[in-house]
Amino acid sequence: MARTIVLALGGNAITKAQEKGTREEQWSNVRSTCQHIVALAKEGHRIVITHGNGPQVGNLLRKNEIAKEVVPAMPLDVCVSNTQGSLGYAVCQNLSNYMAKAGLSIPVAAVVTQVVVDANDPAFQNPTKFVGSFFSETEAKQLMAEKGFTMKEDSGRGWRRVVPSPEPKAIVEKDVIRNLLDAGTIVVAAGGGGIPVVETADGLAGVEAVIDKDMAGQLLANEVNADSFFLLTEVERVCINFGRPDQKQLEKMTVEEARKYQADGQFPAGSMGPKVEAALRFVTGGNDRQAVIVSLEKANLAFTGESGTMITV
Repeated sequence: MARTIVLALGGNAITKAQEKGTREEQWSNVRSTCQHIVALAKEGHRIVITHGNGPQVGNLLRKNEIAKEVVPAMPLDVCVSNTQGSLGYAVCQNLSNYMAKAGLSIPVAAVVTQVVVDANDPAFQNPTKFVGSFFSETEAKQLMAEKGFTMKEDSGRGWRRVVPSPEPKAIVEKDVIRNLLDAGTIVVAAGGGGIPVVETADGLAGVEAVIDKDMAGQLLANEVNADSFFLLTEVERVCINFGRPDQKQLEKMTVEEARKYQADGQFPAGSMGPKVEAALRFVTGGNDRQAVIVSLEKANLAFTGESGTMITV
């Protein structure tokens, strides 16, 4: 049965950990990603794609610092919009090419997407999201003094900038995305968690923040009334007791079971935690919904239960 699916691609789908992030590397990864998405399109599913942009934004911020004496540095919201455009271009072109090779006449379009956050979100008073390059302690203190940045030491690897990661509240372009989807288009939207904006007396205004892409993805899935929300990652299934002799893969989880595992600390904040929380928010937001945490390579096997962890009410 054809369903409306939102696919949340992890950063590894575009730039892998050991790579520099060259154009050739990124496009090679995007091409591999698009081949797997075609398998879902062949089954007649309506598809919305969202993606991470951490490595790409990090590179832009580094360019800002290197070239600051020559070219004006751009704020974080503009960097997010830049990567939405460049990565959207890569996905649209490559996915369209693979669609044509598969004999599918399905248009693909990317939407530069703003996501509203609350200006009073506590995250603005407690920045926690690491972005950009590593600096020495001396360099970090200089940036804090000159730029007003918040800098913290990151796991013994050096100092990095930290920015707020507020909760996403609304997707500004939701009607455009819905209209494109209803017209039979595969839509790429809310890349990198969306461009963070706040409501002001004069309208919307960008802010220096990074929205968690999985949390933005579940909001996007709600806005388009999706049936399924796929959180694509490097592992085939969610595990409990991860890394221990009694490690166990989970084929299915109910919301109640997942909440118990959360309470037991099974899903750390730095790894599986945000994905599980985003999945739970989605499935409890409507009737007959399912979220799947699965590897990109085996996403088309999720509905048959051959791969992935299915989360339902």
